[in-house]
Amino acid sequence: MDDRKLKILSAVVNEYIVTGEPVGSKAIMAHVKASSATIRNEMAELEKQGYLEQPHTSAGRIPTYKGYRLYVDQLMEQNQLTANEKKMLDSMIPQEYVTEEDLVNKASMALADLTKCAAVVANATPKFSLISKVEVIPTGKRMYVILMITSNGSIKNKVCRLEFDLSQDQLEFFDNFVKENLNGVPIDSLSDAYLEKLTEAMGTYMMTLSPLVSEIMKMTKEMSSVSIKGQSNLLTCKDFNQNEIISFLDNQKELKGFIDETFSGLHVMFSPERDGFVIHNSSIITAPFSKDGKTAGALGLIGPMRLDYAKFIPYLEYFTGKISEMISEKPQEQNKEDDENE
Repeated sequence: MDDRKLKILSAVVNEYIVTGEPVGSKAIMAHVKASSATIRNEMAELEKQGYLEQPHTSAGRIPTYKGYRLYVDQLMEQNQLTANEKKMLDSMIPQEYVTEEDLVNKASMALADLTKCAAVVANATPKFSLISKVEVIPTGKRMYVILMITSNGSIKNKVCRLEFDLSQDQLEFFDNFVKENLNGVPIDSLSDAYLEKLTEAMGTYMMTLSPLVSEIMKMTKEMSSVSIKGQSNLLTCKDFNQNEIISFLDNQKELKGFIDETFSGLHVMFSPERDGFVIHNSSIITAPFSKDGKTAGALGLIGPMRLDYAKFIPYLEYFTGKISEMISEKPQEQNKEDDENE
């Protein structure tokens, strides 16, 4: 494709992102030095090639998903965040949080508010990750902390309140039971049926210890879960069919499948590129965040194809970068602080 067609396509996408209305040749003349007739001819050719479409006769053109793909991959000039923008984004990222999960959830809600899209949060649990250790630690009257470590280094803990205190004999039985039945088991294999099987295998201890098994199962599901913040932004978006949004929110398995593919770096997906994706005319942008150099999860945005990618991608990358910094250990900086304090 020649340079003029590329410039016209880029101008159409940029205009449509702003206005949401079909773009005519006169609007393109402000961006491309060519006559109105020449631009119309070039736009007609772009339509034949599948990059633009004309929703109504005599109307202007709008980008197709093929046009958006070329725009995002080759034509888009990504915005550089200014000092004021970085300061604004920093103010939206919580500095106080209870857990890493709390931080990511609060940051995702802030991102949803900022972009008026839905924000997606996914935890990274590799498909072949195994349970390495599960420990139950008494912390108070009828209060216990369940600690879980997986083979990829993920650590998760959960406070569990029981209706009674456990005896030392019960704790020892549970410790041995976990070693025999959970250690070395793949996270993905822990289904509800497996939970029922484990519960039955506890015999006389079933009534007292099954709540702990239930909490462990919840933890494993959370470790590979996908959650959506700002769902109302999808429901109020005029670009979407509301029935499709409701169907999507009721069943998010297809989103989980896509997110699993995105932990390697920034990804932009358009709904026509994925068979069966229920929200037509939509796009998803995701970027991973890491902990101590290892991928810990992904943060993303779901919105219409008519997104301001040049603006939102830097926002998303800044958020994931900050999350990575905040949840990672910084031994070099810590050692420097220790040296200064001596």
